[in-house]
Amino acid sequence: MTRSIISLLLMIISASLSFKHAWDSFNYSNNPETLKMMTSLGISEPAVPYLSLLSIAIGILVLIPKTFFLGNLLNAISIVLIMAMASRAGNFKMVLIEIPFLAMPLIMIALKYPFKN
Repeated sequence: MTRSIISLLLMIISASLSFKHAWDSFNYSNNPETLKMMTSLGISEPAVPYLSLLSIAIGILVLIPKTFFLGNLLNAISIVLIMAMASRAGNFKMVLIEIPFLAMPLIMIALKYPFKN
């Protein structure tokens, strides 16, 4: 029971963060700090909508039982990619900030989908 509650909370947080990041990425023109952060990582402006769509897809995949593992795997890969780009840019503070977010999908994979027997 406790495992299911923890998994459910992590799933809600993970999906919410995915949708929030997608929304922020789609509205990057209204937030210059987001665009500045993305350009410092080496992400070009034309790539931003594709990353937003990927983030939405990850959020949806995490919520569906049959695609739960794939969604978490893609989430972990995207976080490692962000960490790699941040370390290449010399932003080690961002790398350290991303560590808990990398742990979340890995823990969710280990706990499995919360409503599955």
